[in-house]
Amino acid sequence: MKVPECPPNEVARLQTLRSLDILDTPHEERFDRLTRMAKRLFNVPIALVSLVDENRQWFKSCIGLRVSETPRDISFCGHAILGDDVFIIPDAAADERFQDNPLVVGEPNIRFYAGCPLRALNGAQIGTLCIIDDKPRDFGEDDLSALKDLAAMAEQELAALELAVLDELTEISNRRGFITLVSHAIRMCVRQKMSASLVFFDLDKFKLINDRHGHIEGDRALTTFAKILQRTLRDSDLVARIGGDEFAALLLDTPKASALDVILRLQARLDVYNDKSVHDYTIDFSFGVVDFDPQVHADVEALLADGDALMYECKHGKS
Repeated sequence: MKVPECPPNEVARLQTLRSLDILDTPHEERFDRLTRMAKRLFNVPIALVSLVDENRQWFKSCIGLRVSETPRDISFCGHAILGDDVFIIPDAAADERFQDNPLVVGEPNIRFYAGCPLRALNGAQIGTLCIIDDKPRDFGEDDLSALKDLAAMAEQELAALELAVLDELTEISNRRGFITLVSHAIRMCVRQKMSASLVFFDLDKFKLINDRHGHIEGDRALTTFAKILQRTLRDSDLVARIGGDEFAALLLDTPKASALDVILRLQARLDVYNDKSVHDYTIDFSFGVVDFDPQVHADVEALLADGDALMYECKHGKS
């Protein structure tokens, strides 16, 4: 078995990792969503967001393992952070570096491994987004590109610890964070020939809530809508407060027709909330749904603009 070496910038790398104040923190939905996406996309039993410190690899997000960390000297991710590209082991049992590794000869019986290094804003490679299978497998160029896109999304979530890309009130992505994450997501959709649809939401008569009940009640309405929206969407979908009373969601592997079913479920949940609410106002919304078309939408802003336009058509139809 080959023990992973330390990179030349190990001291600075560890300082960067510690500065993020992320080690041994609870799981977070924004990272768990990415490992769920990886598991589903690649059909593997194990997907991890792994951070490598002095003596261990610790899992910020983990699907398929019952442990939260493993020693660095037997880790595959310790090798992955030494390079700039995706580190791939098609069959660990046939690789002299890993064939007698405890993680290969025992649980979880690793055969296939692919890990993409995760970089902090200063370029330090602090961990990986990796997928693991207990069977040997090939990994094509499209797979490689998709894993890099997911890793880029994970890097943006790490950058959120250093940059303000989350909406402080609702604790979901803000416009900046949404654009960054969706940019990677739609590139992945193009490569994987996967459909996606964007829904643009605007709360109806929100100004009246603020005017009649004050901004604290208005904030409560925004937070309530965000929570119900998150509960309605799947774990792998991306959601954000774009600004004010505007929200957006990217539904992966979902054409426009299916997105309309999601909106009906959202409306039904809001109806239940409004019926039980003690307030003398209701939370209602207008929306626009647009299919992502790479021939039409050059970037996320173009996709948002189309959704915004359709939302206003919906809102004007109510007046």
